[in-house]
Amino acid sequence: MKKRVEDLTVTDNRRLTDSFFVLKVHSAEGLPEINPGQFVQALVTESPATFLRRPLSVHDVDHSTNTVSLLVQVAGPGTERLSRLIPGENLNLIYPLGNAFTLPSAGEKVLLTGGGCGMAPLLYLGRKIHESGIKPHFALGFRNRSRVLENEEFKKLGQVWLSTEDGSEGHKGFVTDIPAFRDEHWDKVYCCGPEPMMKAVAAVCRKREIFCEVSLENLMACGMGICLCCIVPTTSGNLCSCTDGPVFNIKDLKWQTSG
Repeated sequence: MKKRVEDLTVTDNRRLTDSFFVLKVHSAEGLPEINPGQFVQALVTESPATFLRRPLSVHDVDHSTNTVSLLVQVAGPGTERLSRLIPGENLNLIYPLGNAFTLPSAGEKVLLTGGGCGMAPLLYLGRKIHESGIKPHFALGFRNRSRVLENEEFKKLGQVWLSTEDGSEGHKGFVTDIPAFRDEHWDKVYCCGPEPMMKAVAAVCRKREIFCEVSLENLMACGMGICLCCIVPTTSGNLCSCTDGPVFNIKDLKWQTSG
């Protein structure tokens, strides 16, 4: 798939919490094909401490308006600068990058699991699954009620189960503690979030022999397989998560076979 380097125009910057926001950008050239699970590399300007582009998962896509939405967590000077972008400003992106999730087949029952900012690619994935005629289900985990993100948007697409570590919203515990995840039949499970959460989800899927793909959140610099800083050990050797991923089947990840 051909990559673009393009200045997109900010059309909205919606604050969700004190540290999360959704940035919407518009392409005057018209969007290329973008698949669920792919990401962009964003150039951060006017931030002297930020030398490298920032990798951001594609949160949602609207081809009717040629807009891409990016769910971002403020984690340093680069993302803090992005949080202050206003409509009319430009954001330079290299996109679309990486591989994509394997979409389910007709009649399959699917669960999308995520935690925190790791849930970013799941909205677009859920939308594409919904458009294919399959109802997606979501199991989303957060620290507490104040950290719950985009719940109403996910509800538009399918059934949503929430978990919070303190029990202030939904089921108390982690996504793996949600009864529907452990007890119901699932043909495919998709996951993105902190590595301990993904490992826990993958362990359940491995035990129950459920197809499972995870989207890794490895540190990246170039996003194009040149710098080799996002290497992940797999059963096929060391691979770049930016080009060979970020989506991997759990059967191909060495960390899933250990412990």
